[in-house]
This record gives sequence, C-alpha cells and structure tokens, in this order.
Amino acid sequence: MTEIKLPGIYDGMKFTKEKRKELEAKYVKMMYTPGEAIGVVAAQSISEPATQTTLRSYHAEGRTQLVTTQGLPRLIELFDARKIPKTPTMSIYLHKDQNDKVHAAKIAAKIKETKLIQIIDTDALDLVNFRIEINLDKAQVKSLEIDVENVCTLIKKSIKNINMTVEGNTILVEPKKEEMTIKDLQSIRVKVRDKYIKGIKGIEQVIVEKDGDDWVIKTLGSNFKKVLKMAEVDTLRSFTNNIYEIRSLLGIEAARNSIVRETLATMRAQGVDTDIRHVLLVADAMTSTGDIRAIGRYGIAGGKSSVLSRANFEETVKHLTNAAIGGEVDPLKSIVENIIMGNIAPVGTGSVKLKVKE
Repeated sequence: MTEIKLPGIYDGMKFTKEKRKELEAKYVKMMYTPGEAIGVVAAQSISEPATQTTLRSYHAEGRTQLVTTQGLPRLIELFDARKIPKTPTMSIYLHKDQNDKVHAAKIAAKIKETKLIQIIDTDALDLVNFRIEINLDKAQVKSLEIDVENVCTLIKKSIKNINMTVEGNTILVEPKKEEMTIKDLQSIRVKVRDKYIKGIKGIEQVIVEKDGDDWVIKTLGSNFKKVLKMAEVDTLRSFTNNIYEIRSLLGIEAARNSIVRETLATMRAQGVDTDIRHVLLVADAMTSTGDIRAIGRYGIAGGKSSVLSRANFEETVKHLTNAAIGGEVDPLKSIVENIIMGNIAPVGTGSVKLKVKE
C-alpha cells in the first residue's frame, strides 16, 4: 500500500501510531475516484430519504413542550437558506461554576423577554380620575427580580405624554394632555401592557433541561449576539439554529458547520441515517463563495454559468430568452447540459478521452 499523504492542515501535529492509522483510515474513506458523480450521489442520498421524513411541521422539545420546526419543513428552510427560521431557537451551555439547576434557572429568567403584561395581576381604567390603575403580581415581581421604578422609567421613555407613579404595589398611569377620550386612554393602556421591561428581546420562551452532566437552557427565539456577551455562558458550546446569525458573528466556516449540524440533527431525528459526506458536500457548495447561498434558482442553481443548466432547473423560457438576447454561448462542459443535448456526459468513464494507436 502506498504511503498516505494527509492534508497540510495536519503538518506539524504529533500523533500516536494508533491515532495516525485511525486518521488515515478516515481520510481514505472520505476520498473519491476522479470522475465519480459525487454531486448526483449526494443529491439522491439526501433528497430521497428526505421525502420519507414526516411532513409534521413542529416537534415538542422536552417535557415542557418547546415547539420547534422539524422534519421536511426544517430541511427546506436550511436548503433555501431562509434568513429567519420559522422557530428560531438557541441551546445555551453554562460554565462549570454556573452548571447547576439553581444558576441555570436564574440565568433563564434573566434572558427571557418580559413584558409588563406578564407581571400584571389586574388593571383597569379609573374614569373618575381619568387614569389607568395597574396592580402588579407580587410573586412574579419578586421571582423575576424586577425593579418597579426602573420599569416606569423605561415605559415613560417609549411612550410620550404620560406620567407614571408608584403607590405600593400599584402603578398609576395618567395622560398629560387634558383633552383625551376614553378611547385614547384605552389605547395607552394597551401600549403600556405590551411594553418590554426586562430580559433579551426576541427570547419568548425558555426551558432548563439536564443533558448528561450539563444543565442546558433552551429558548424559543434567538438573539445570539447578546447571549454570547453574558459572562455565565460557555461561548464554545452554545449555538443557535439561525445560520445567518452564526455567519455574522462567527464567520462562514462556523455557518457551514451549522448547516451540517442542523441538517444531520433534523434527519437523524426522523430516523434517516444519511452519511455525513453528502451533507458536507452540500454545505461546502452553499458556503464556497464566502456567503450563504440557497440551493434553488436564487442561489446555486440560478447562478450556474451554463445556460442549459440554469434553464433545466426552473424558469426555462426566461433563461433561454435572456441568453438569446445576450448572445450567450454554452460550452457544454458539465453533466446536465450534455445529457440535454444527448452527448456523453463528462462523468465516470465519460470524463476521459481515449486515443487508439493504430
């Protein structure tokens, strides 16, 4: 057997004989023969099993029912490179000194977006004094460690022409304008109830789960940038399912790894054991330009240099018309266009030309 030359990334690294043999075996397994139709095989290996996955759009995470998009709808989101997932989520891991149930619960309460309505016990319009009376839920205020005075300051900054005072457990909201109708007062009431007062915006729901030795905070809603700034969070293990957030914060390589992880996790959850090599090829194609591109007509398929290859996917008439107007020439170098024209496709044995010596 000829000596295996590992890629340059491993230069200078020291391995035991056993580890090097294991690495070489994995490297050989990942190799393919020149001319092998790896794109076609990858497409078939992902798309055919994907059609067998459930069309169920949502999956309940854990005992507390955190609902997330799974199955075929999630795969479509990933391969279409949707900028915002239907159900953005984060899995937040904590540092060792914070890795217990009590600390995890406190951090979860700290990051969950809280609106005033969530800590209100009762509220009503006082038509005699023409004001709004808001009675707070003492237990909620205490558990969420909310400073009521700060809440009033926050709300007054975002809603103009109101005065807010605190009397014990009650917040009184009075309009500054004298000429106001009951409808105007009701409108202020609705706005005040819906105001953000604490936590990280976008984090609608949080649950704390035990995962092996770790207490993990899972969220519905994602604001990865702010979460990574928290001292308690283990930034090396925490992740979001929003590949664009990862791209903007950690770079294209991290986004590529995220596409692989999310795709495999979605397929494995449905019992589909597709080989990782096929998913790696798709993720590489989606991120090879330094940005994230969709598989479809507005991404990889629509950006091919071959006219016939573009026309083969979608909007056939449009592509052929534009090519005719622009005077484009198709050199027939790839597989799809040669099959369309009835030529030998440059794949497998068709990728080489033989000359017979007379």
